[in-house]
Amino acid sequence: MGLRPARSERKIERPWTRFSTKKTKSYVPTSPTPKIHQFNMGEQNPSYDIVLDLVAKHPAQIRDNALEASRIVAQKFLETKLLKSYFFKVLLYPHQIIREKPIAQGAGADRYSTGMKLSFGKPVRRAVQIRRGQSLFRLQTFKSNIVVAKQALKKSSLKLTIPTRIIVTQ
Repeated sequence: MGLRPARSERKIERPWTRFSTKKTKSYVPTSPTPKIHQFNMGEQNPSYDIVLDLVAKHPAQIRDNALEASRIVAQKFLETKLLKSYFFKVLLYPHQIIREKPIAQGAGADRYSTGMKLSFGKPVRRAVQIRRGQSLFRLQTFKSNIVVAKQALKKSSLKLTIPTRIIVTQ
C-alpha cells in the first residue's frame, strides 16, 4: 500500500507511543524504526556567532520521512555552499507512532472492512508532534554566511506540511 497524504496525519491526537518489546506478534506490536538517521551535522565550533532556528507557526504532527527529507535538503545545500563552516541540528525525535488499518477493495470488502471492534491497525511509521513556536532545526554559523543559512532553512521548510518561520539570534 502506498503512502497516505500528509493531511490525513497532520492533526495532533492523543500520543500513542506504547509498544511491546518482547512479543512482536502481540496485539501491540513493536514500533517501526524512524526514518531520520542523523541529528547532528557539520562541525561543532564554539566560535559561531549566529544561531538560526526553524520554528513552527501552527501545532501539527510531522511524519519522520518529511523530517528526513527536509534535513537532507538543508544539509546538501549547506555542504555545497559552506563546506564545513556550520553546525546543523535536528531538535526533535519522532516518538509518535502512526497506525493504519488497511482498506480492502474488491468482492466481500465491506464484510472485511467493518471487521472487529476497536481494530486500531498496524504501526506503520513514526511522527513528531510539534507545538506552536517550537523549533524543529537549529543552524549555527558565522555572520558572513547568514544569507546561505536562511536559504537552506527556507528550502528545508518547503518539504514540511506546516508553515514555518526563521528566527535569528546572536
